[in-house]
Parts: sequence; structure tokens; C-alpha cells
Amino acid sequence: MRIVSFSFHRGLPEDQTGHGGGFVFDARGIPNPGREESFRTLTGKDVPVINYLDQQESVRQFLASALSLVDASVSNYQSRSFKSLMVSFGCTGGQHRSVYLAEQLAKHLRGRKGVEVLVQHRELESMGK
Repeated sequence: MRIVSFSFHRGLPEDQTGHGGGFVFDARGIPNPGREESFRTLTGKDVPVINYLDQQESVRQFLASALSLVDASVSNYQSRSFKSLMVSFGCTGGQHRSVYLAEQLAKHLRGRKGVEVLVQHRELESMGK
């Protein structure tokens, strides 16, 4: 399981496995902590941003829907012995919402039998965070 956070400004992440598939979720429709001065220098891994997003009903609904879709696909892939699934979360800057959602999905899937979770935060890596 490869989970990627990214900015739509820099384009979609590439599937390096050659399978050419997976999910791409657009998080630009949920509240953006980056518009709040106190969160601008923080990321979706920081507790104040996590707490802010956790309190938003629209974020909880978005995440629950994404988890449901991914869970169904993981189960299906496992039953068919598929080895790779990519899930990407994009937002405007790739710093807050997409990072938070990627981390939440990773947390949800870690420990699930037969699932290895790899997380990449494309924009955070390019910013040295």
C-alpha cells in the first residue's frame, strides 16, 4: 500500500509500480487550515492542525468515505492476491489537508494483516520537512 500526499499544482503522483491505478482523492473541498495564520507554517502532521481537522464534520465525513472505499479495495485486492495499491490525497499546497488524510489512512491500515504501508509526502519532502 503506497499512500501519497501531494499538491495539485505540481500534478498527480506517478505510479512507480507500473500498475497505473489506484485512488486519487481531492481534498480541496474540505476546510483548509493553511488559510489560518496560526497554521501556515505547520503541516498535517502537527497536533494543532490535526485537532483543527478532527473537529470539522466535513473532514470526518470525507475521511470515513475514503476509508470505506479503500478498505473495500484492500479486501478485494487481498482476495485476488494483488500486491500493490496506491492511494493519493491532493490539496492546494500539499502541506495540511492531504498530509493529514494520508497519515490518517496509514494509521487506519497499519497492523492490518498482509498490508505493508508506505507513506510519501511529496511536497513536504521537497520542502525538507
